[in-house]
Amino acid sequence: MKTAKLDDMIKGWFIGNFEPSLCKTNDVEVAVKKYNKGDFEDKHYHKIATEYTLIISGRVRMNNKEYKEGDIIIMEPYETTDFECLEDNTVNVVVKLPGANNDKYID
Repeated sequence: MKTAKLDDMIKGWFIGNFEPSLCKTNDVEVAVKKYNKGDFEDKHYHKIATEYTLIISGRVRMNNKEYKEGDIIIMEPYETTDFECLEDNTVNVVVKLPGANNDKYID
């Protein structure tokens, strides 16, 4: 059995074709992302990957719509989104399928 620490991963990403990674693959990317109120990401899109975001706890705003615990947001290629965290200790699971290096474009 092997073990690892999420805190040792970069921005919560632990599966994908980057370092460090527990499974180096271009098939998928997986992260557990932790945010505090006010954290944000600029509007962006992916040309290759579909991005699935599951809100584990807390609240976020994406494209002027609020999401909370249990919501799953699916962003298809070329759909743009921004991101704003609305509560401290918000946790999301993010899956990008397929994994695609350098597939984030600022809109």
